[in-house]
Amino acid sequence: MADPFGFLKYPRVDNPTRSVEDRIKDFAEMQNSLSDEERRKQAARCMNCGVPHCHAGFFYAGGKAVSGCPNDNLIPEWNDLVYRSEDKRAFERLTKTNPLPEFTGRVCPAPCEAACNEALHGKGITIKDNEKFIIEQGFKFDWVRESGMPLHRNGIKIAIVGSGPTGLSAAWQLNKYGYDVTVFERDDRPGGLAMYGIPNMKLPKDIVARRIQVMKDVGIKFVVNTNVGVDITADELKESFARVLLTVGARQARDINGEGRELKGIMQALDYLTLATKEVLHDGVAASKKLAGKKVLIVGGGDTATDCIATAVRQGATDIKQLEISRQPPLKRLSSNPWPEWPIVSKKGYGQKEADSVINGDLTIYETTATGFKGRGGKIKKAVISKARLYKPVPGTERELDADFVVIALGFTGAERSVIDAFDITEMNKDFTTDQERVYVAGDARRGASLVIWGIYEGRMAADMIDQSCQVKV
Repeated sequence: MADPFGFLKYPRVDNPTRSVEDRIKDFAEMQNSLSDEERRKQAARCMNCGVPHCHAGFFYAGGKAVSGCPNDNLIPEWNDLVYRSEDKRAFERLTKTNPLPEFTGRVCPAPCEAACNEALHGKGITIKDNEKFIIEQGFKFDWVRESGMPLHRNGIKIAIVGSGPTGLSAAWQLNKYGYDVTVFERDDRPGGLAMYGIPNMKLPKDIVARRIQVMKDVGIKFVVNTNVGVDITADELKESFARVLLTVGARQARDINGEGRELKGIMQALDYLTLATKEVLHDGVAASKKLAGKKVLIVGGGDTATDCIATAVRQGATDIKQLEISRQPPLKRLSSNPWPEWPIVSKKGYGQKEADSVINGDLTIYETTATGFKGRGGKIKKAVISKARLYKPVPGTERELDADFVVIALGFTGAERSVIDAFDITEMNKDFTTDQERVYVAGDARRGASLVIWGIYEGRMAADMIDQSCQVKV
């Protein structure tokens, strides 16, 4: 521990975020970086605790989820190394467990910071920002590419289906072990959720492309525009590869199966964000006006809904409403929600803050959901909304809300079955194996929709299981 009094000497300073008035003019990255000198002060705030809850893991105690990073990250170690200006060693410590820190350093909600011991009475350590600094140093000095080169090739071919964070994590690990890895992706670009599910202002697509390029540089192959089960069969993959790992995510979206759902102008959140990202990739990061003058309704209250609100603001919408089926959380942490549990408190996301700058009145309507839609000429004009109790509509409370465009952001129920069924999988096990020999499943496809860091963890754990199985019998 380089400075045992760092947390007392230096106040917490987060990476600066561009002002709302500035950033809603484009889809460029919202966050800037601190100076190296200030970053090292922030790293010095880490107390190297005897029991570091930041990486004690996400576990359950007394039936409640206790926060902390699930990925075994060596957080106090690399904080200390950043303070000492030993950035390459910090990079080596960080990437022992996290092969994709440029993703988590931008989009992770940072349960590690909520569980930080200093957060019990203070503001916690800037773990996420420190992590971003380390990996940017890694790319700057080419440590990333160097660290991904295998010492030798074993000639064993592995197929990975899906190129989101789980698939990329597994591919990176297996390639380092010497396997010949080919990643199949049905979209036109690799990256999965990181490419098309997270908007550019949170995770710039050149950052994703940079990772894909360095993976190609170290020998990983990518095959895009390929729908496994259609363009190539499961049997063909099993014949050509020693092992197949399915990391197709949990893309089966919840829907609203009410009257008028077929009307034009109603989209699922992932479809909306994908279209917006493709426009940015084609046209550049300047804000568009495609939703100017439109009444926009976002149904849902999670991080994806926030991303959709922020996207609608950049597309010119000035009349936005959000329906949140849950009740508004308390303004302060309740005694029934103590540290180090994840704090259940009311707070505005970046998208809500941006919407407040362009709309009149309240944005979010709590304990309310949509039950149907009405239109004219085949296009959405009104949403039928209802009060909700225990996550169900309350009969007799229906009313109409004007809406020219609706985004359904209600989360996901699990993996789309097409690829899973193509391999005739009926059982997925905790050790990533399935009831089909030599076929594995990891990430959201196995455990349900979750955080990027969970996907990264599952990817590297599945890679280790595959490696062990190949050591025994190919």
